[in-house]
Parts: sequence; structure tokens; C-alpha cells
Amino acid sequence: MPIRQLSETMINQIAAGEVIERPASVVKELVENALDAGASRVEIVTAGGGLNLIRVTDDGSGIPEKELALAIARHCTSKLSDDIHDIRSLGFRGEALPSIGSVARLSIRSRTASGDSAAEIAIDGGRVLPVKPAAANRGTTVEVRDLFFATPARLKFMKGERAESSATSDVVKRIAIAFPAVRFTLAGPDRSTLELPATDDTPEGRLARVAQVMGKDFPDNAIAIDAAREGVHLAGHVSIPSYTRANALQQYAYVNGRPVRDKLIAGAIRGAFADVLPRDRHAVTVLFLSLDPSTVDVNVHPAKADVRFRDPGLVRGLIVGAIREALAGAGIRAATTGAAGMMAAFRPGAAPYSHAGPANGHRSYEAAYHASGSGGFDPLRSAQRPLDMGYAEPRPRSNGFAENEQAAFDTGPLASADARAGVAEPTEALLGMVLGAARAQVHENYIVAQTRDSLVIVDQHAAHERLVYEALKNALHARAVPSQMLLLPEIVDLPEEDAERLAMHSDTLAKFGLGLERFGPGAVAVRETPSMLGETNVQQLVRDLADEIADNDTVETLKERLDRIAATMACHGSVRSGRLLKAEEMNALLRQMEATPGSGTCNHGRPTYIELKLADIERLFGRR
Repeated sequence: MPIRQLSETMINQIAAGEVIERPASVVKELVENALDAGASRVEIVTAGGGLNLIRVTDDGSGIPEKELALAIARHCTSKLSDDIHDIRSLGFRGEALPSIGSVARLSIRSRTASGDSAAEIAIDGGRVLPVKPAAANRGTTVEVRDLFFATPARLKFMKGERAESSATSDVVKRIAIAFPAVRFTLAGPDRSTLELPATDDTPEGRLARVAQVMGKDFPDNAIAIDAAREGVHLAGHVSIPSYTRANALQQYAYVNGRPVRDKLIAGAIRGAFADVLPRDRHAVTVLFLSLDPSTVDVNVHPAKADVRFRDPGLVRGLIVGAIREALAGAGIRAATTGAAGMMAAFRPGAAPYSHAGPANGHRSYEAAYHASGSGGFDPLRSAQRPLDMGYAEPRPRSNGFAENEQAAFDTGPLASADARAGVAEPTEALLGMVLGAARAQVHENYIVAQTRDSLVIVDQHAAHERLVYEALKNALHARAVPSQMLLLPEIVDLPEEDAERLAMHSDTLAKFGLGLERFGPGAVAVRETPSMLGETNVQQLVRDLADEIADNDTVETLKERLDRIAATMACHGSVRSGRLLKAEEMNALLRQMEATPGSGTCNHGRPTYIELKLADIERLFGRR
């Protein structure tokens, strides 16, 4: 087949394959155009998941009638100066409108502030119709019907109406967080209406917009971030370690106001929360990066969701350092949702607060305390066995009561066998502390403490595990890690560029106990390994480090391995479940928790304590 010039319609349809992946992509491009036009109100209407109809209306500056034909021409834009490295708008490529028009039925109706009337232009599957007069208020309305009717093959790859509607909602929410002063409305017969009233562009207003999108619980469980380094500024909020999600969908990142999904930022967030979250849980974050546009490339992909930083190590280091510093400075906090879960569990007929138990509907006494540590809790040591855990076999009833229940009525209330008796009355100073004063130890594992306005329950094993881990980690990183000399150096063959990267980081690796040097153009010789690792797969370790340096220009892999060993040592060296503590020991543990960063969760990410406000307790008893 001879070489020939493709038609304009074919060129636009090829471009649409990258720019317009699904209805949510159309909404993203049109809403970004509205925001670039200075809109203070954006209304979106969809039908059929966006495949039948997408209508975006704004009150922005509008498009002059004489420029409507240019607006739908390929690579025509008003947002880009002569410098491709100085991009300060959301859109700049001039591809979205012609791409949409090549695969759908597109109409644009617009009126400027100085215009006497509006004008409208339409494209039908790539065929441009003439401009005609129209009636409209100031601003622009873009209507897209029958998306992908001109490329039926693309329709086969679309998901169901509900999935497409959900993707559109996510796009609108992500954009709305970055523009709190703009009112957004998303409606249509295929969805429930989403309304995000305008706030103001202040830290308080931005947090209010975040609460509109992510729910009212997030501000109560968030920590503010504000840090800068070498011209890069980071602001926003991250959740406390005990407030998490099962996936990373509620991690929002913005670069110069642009919503992005960047693997470097996502990796930095994971690294910052690495030792305070369980492996299957994710932090909730809203982070805004501001930096010189010339130091970031937003022209990586036509969809503009990917970015590349000139100095990725600087950006990653700023994010990890700022989050860890914020977590350390926030002190000890429990998630408000923990108390809410307890409240729900205490209500009659509520589902169990913990994981489901055996099929008979009861939880065994051993299972109830299995998560407390390998020391466990021996039910035979306790004179009191909770009646609702099904530990004992059912016994004959007397006068309508089981034997244990009857004994309770005959002899008065049972006292916990391991509750500390004779604890001195707490002083006002202790009651004013975050975790208050220890009042009792129940079931040889849980410390019950009292503050001025709440009840605090602490898991002694989980709490002490975190304290020991932090002490070990601080000692580990305060000096060079001890290393062990290999009898024969281990030669690791690598691509030449990987060997060069490892050699450049050899000084840092030596601080962690890994001694290596170049061994020819495509290999490194490992002479020392960290003593803590014992016998390890040196080949795999070095290759993992090379991969991470190539991606992020860091050596976090080795540090994380050493931290995991410290976590294991802390688990085995902490106070076990089933150990009786004196009042002084319990209070000392509470004070150490208050002084230790991250002590709200254990090394495995489980909460170390739960706080129940007095007002909640009174509500349970109908006093409020």
C-alpha cells in the first residue's frame, strides 16, 4: 500500500483513542476548559453513563463567535504561550474538542460578556456544521451526544452504566478538591445528584471542600501538611494511622493545581506510612505540590494525568519527610471512627464489632484474644468467663437462668480476676493527660484508663510493641548498622547503568551495613552485608536496590528490610498478653505512649487504644 496522508477525521479519531478513553475523559476535558475560562459555577449533566449525553455548562468568559471554528480545529488553543515549559493552565494541547467531535455529536454554544447574543457550532462524527446564532447566558455550554457512535468498536470496551457514572463522579470530585471557590453540580437520570457548594480558597475553605468530597470524618482524623524544600512546596492533609481505607482511591494528589495519578507520589505515600499501617490498608491523603512549571513535565501523555519531575528524589524526599514529621508532631490520636464502631456494636441487635466467629454464633474465649500475641490468654486462669462467648458448654437452667447467671444474682456482681484493686485515686494532672490515669487491668491484657471526659481502653501488648519498635529503630538509625564480612565476595552481574547507580549510592548503603564496589563495567562485588539480615539472598537484595534506585533514586528497600527485622524483635520483646501489671507500670506505659510518635497503632497497623467519650457512654444509657 502506498504512503498517503491521512484525512483530518482519521487523524482526530486516532487522537481520540488516547485523549478520550471513556465518558469520564470527556467530562474531565470539558470541566478543565470551563475552569481555564474562569468559571465560578460548573454544571454537569449525564445520561446513560455519559454515552448518551454529557452536557457541561459554565459561567466563564465564553468564546467569541469568530473563534468557534478555531476552537474545534486540531492544535488550536488560547492557553499556551511560545514556551512549552511554562504551562499554567489545565489544558494546553488543543486536542480535546476535535477528538470528541470526531467520535460523537458535539455542539458548543457560547456567549462572551461583551457579546449581544450567543453563537453555536456543531460537529457530527467529524463533519463540521456552520456557525449559527443561538440564545444563551454568558458562558459556554458543551453538549456531547452518542459518544463513540462513529467508532462502534470502542463501545464494546465500555463498562456498564453504573461503572461509567462512578468514574465520572470520581473525576469531578478530584477536580473539585483543587478548586474550592467553584460550585460544582453533577446530575442526570443515571445518578443521584452531587452538589459541591463553593467555599473559599483558604486552608479552612479547602478543608471544607475536602470534607464535602471525602466525608465529614476526614477533617476530624487528618493532620495538616505544610513543608518546603528547594523551591518545592507541599501542603494538604493526611489521615492519622488509625484512619485507613481498603484501597488507595482516596489518595488525591495535585501538581500546580492539576489532578495527577503519579506512581512516584503514590510510592512516597506508601513509604511514609510503611511502618504504621497494615499491608492491606491505605492512608487517606490530599496533597498539593507547587513548584516551578519548568521543573515538571505535564506533557507526558495526551490525557495529562502523568507527570515527570526534573528532580524526583527531591519530590519523594519532601513527601516522605513531611508526612513522617507531621505524624510525629501530631502526637497520639485515635480515629473517631473507632468509637463510632464501638457505639454501633453496643446497640441491641447490632453486628459484632470484631471479626465474625464460629458458625454457632459465639466466639471462643481463645479466639477473642488470639490477636493479642503468641503468649495468648489462658481462659483457665480466669475465674470469670464471659457468658456470651460460648467457652463453656451449656448448663441446665435454674429458675430460668443458667448456673453462672443465677450465681450472679445470688452473690452479687462478679469482679474481674485480674482487675487491679486498690488503685489510688487519680490526680487532676493525670486526668488531664491524653490517655489519662490507669484505673484497672481487665482480662490480663487491656488497661482501662480515665480522662476528664472519656474512657480509654489500651491493648498493652500492641502498645508496648510499638514503644519497643520505635526505640530499636531509633537506635538502629542513630549509628552505622553493624555488618558482617563475607568470606568470599559475592559478585552480582547487572546492567552497566544499574551498577553505576549502586556505586553512586555506595556510601549510603555502607551506613546500612551493605559494603559493595564496582567490579568491572557490568557487575558489583558485595563484601559486607548487614548483620541483622543473617543469611540473605545477596543477589536478589542488590537487584531490588538497583530497581528502586532506577525508579526513585533512593535505597529505601534495605532500610525497610532492617525495619521489618526490628519490628519482629519488638514483637517478641514486648509485654505479653496475660501479664499482670501494677498501677505504676500501667501509668508508665500510658506516659510512654503519649511521648512516642506513631503509638496509636502497633507495628502491624492495628490500633493500640480506643477512646470512648463520656457523652457517647451517656447516650448508650439513654442519658442524652
